[in-house]
Amino acid sequence: MDNETIESFALYRLEKAKQVLDTAEHNLKDLKDYASANNRAYYAIFYAIRAVLALEEKDFKKHKDVIAYFNQYYVHTEVFPKKIGRKISQAQYVREKSDYDDKYEPSAEKTEQQIDTARELIILVEKYINEKIGN
Repeated sequence: MDNETIESFALYRLEKAKQVLDTAEHNLKDLKDYASANNRAYYAIFYAIRAVLALEEKDFKKHKDVIAYFNQYYVHTEVFPKKIGRKISQAQYVREKSDYDDKYEPSAEKTEQQIDTARELIILVEKYINEKIGN
């Protein structure tokens, strides 16, 4: 891919992350559907991470590999703050509990934290991408 296509793809993934975050917020505030909101918040995080990886034409089939790569090459090297790595792990845990544990009942507060993490990461990723592509 040429640079313009790579940059467009990264921006597309970032936009997708923002759209999914909007859905998470709607699920939380309007529908009070905390499990779905947690799922969408996690996917907003996932798409934001994939936006970063798009800049280096890196992708993986498994979520755990995407997150592990991001943690190794972007969090541990402090391109992104270490605290965001911990928050991403927490969001992944809450999403898995929300999606797969029939006895888990997410709270509004815990769900809001996941949405806050997604929002924080999207802001960081947007800044990172804009610096990389010169916007």
